[in-house]
Amino acid sequence: MAKTIVEEAREGRIPEEVKLAAVREGVDGGKLARRIAGGRAVLIRNIKMPDKMAAVGVGLTTKVNVNLGTSSEVVDLKAELEKVRIANRWGDTLMDLSVGGDLDEIRRAVIGESKLPVGTVPIYQAFIYSFGRRGGGAYFDEDELFGTVERHLKDGVGFATIHAAVTRDLAIKALRGGRTIPVVSRGGDMIIGWMLHNNKENPFHSRWDYVLELFKEYDAVISIGDALRPGATADSHDEFHVAELLETARLVKRARKAGVQVMVEGPGHVPLDEIVWDVKLMKRLTDGAPYYVLGPLPTDVAAPYDHIAGAIGAALAGAAGADLLCYLTPAEHLGLPTPGQVEEGAVAFRIAAHVADVVKLGRRARSWDDEVSRYRGGLMWREMISKLIYPERAWSIYAQYGEPKVRGCTMCGGYCPMLMALQQARRASD
Repeated sequence: MAKTIVEEAREGRIPEEVKLAAVREGVDGGKLARRIAGGRAVLIRNIKMPDKMAAVGVGLTTKVNVNLGTSSEVVDLKAELEKVRIANRWGDTLMDLSVGGDLDEIRRAVIGESKLPVGTVPIYQAFIYSFGRRGGGAYFDEDELFGTVERHLKDGVGFATIHAAVTRDLAIKALRGGRTIPVVSRGGDMIIGWMLHNNKENPFHSRWDYVLELFKEYDAVISIGDALRPGATADSHDEFHVAELLETARLVKRARKAGVQVMVEGPGHVPLDEIVWDVKLMKRLTDGAPYYVLGPLPTDVAAPYDHIAGAIGAALAGAAGADLLCYLTPAEHLGLPTPGQVEEGAVAFRIAAHVADVVKLGRRARSWDDEVSRYRGGLMWREMISKLIYPERAWSIYAQYGEPKVRGCTMCGGYCPMLMALQQARRASD
């Protein structure tokens, strides 16, 4: 069997994919390989198309994940593929979270259309197919569950959410523990339902070594899901949230020992003053494992503006060291997003990622801001707008009343302070 990325890196070699990722990131290839070897970075890729990759972890740019997928109420593959094309522009990874329609067909179509590595949540398909065939989602057996995971990996899925850290005992305590929202994770709810119905331990947890074997065989990344993440700010960092995080850290150490790439998901709804220390805590417990944050959402009242509230939390988390930001859309908590809403969310989180990088990477990220500011100060509109995060949208606003007849914009017109400063500077130099 071919060596995995981690095995090659641990033997002192720099795999070709790592070299390519390092060039894209503007970092040293040997340094990136050592971080992957030590578990502080991962290289997410489609094993069938290695150029579809994203390096995630310490010292790297903050990445953005775009979620998409059908629901049980709306199955429109054409719309989902339009969302993939939007993700191709704005994202670094995407996740197919489909739960309606032919899930194999949809997943393969998404992978085929995507220019990014694709992630999935295999428990969805195992649960949904069991419900359709047997009349109950919890009626699948462990072999069917792991067979579903392997089918996803065979199709070229680069990373998958595995809810392995929630045990049966912890789940029961959380359900009885007086939380505002006991379980908000869809995949977490499914695996908890399976445990309670079958009176058995979480197979992802009890057979973690087998999970590691599967992912090592396909050289894919495990994203340890957070079944008990807080779905309300009132539940943030309660005993159940923290207990699952502690178990996650143990699983990360076992994955590293086995040479399997792994990252951690979290934390959901978290008040603003808890976000930084949440990131610091997770990084400390896992010795710097890549952190894939869902939001975080610092308020429960923002819908239909959760993409804005989430971007606030994401920027803070990213600046503190979070590595991959899972976007939110205006439809979060309300419904399935349209392609337009997907773009709104993706752009908001693209901005949050850059805001984080200005802090995290310093001059490497700030040079972009400096270039835009120089053009802005010189009233060089075309040059400035071409360098903005969304030039087409920016130009449409600049010209929405017709192109200004003076060098300033239609806000200040002839009273533009930069125009005045330029005129005064010319006089001073004469």
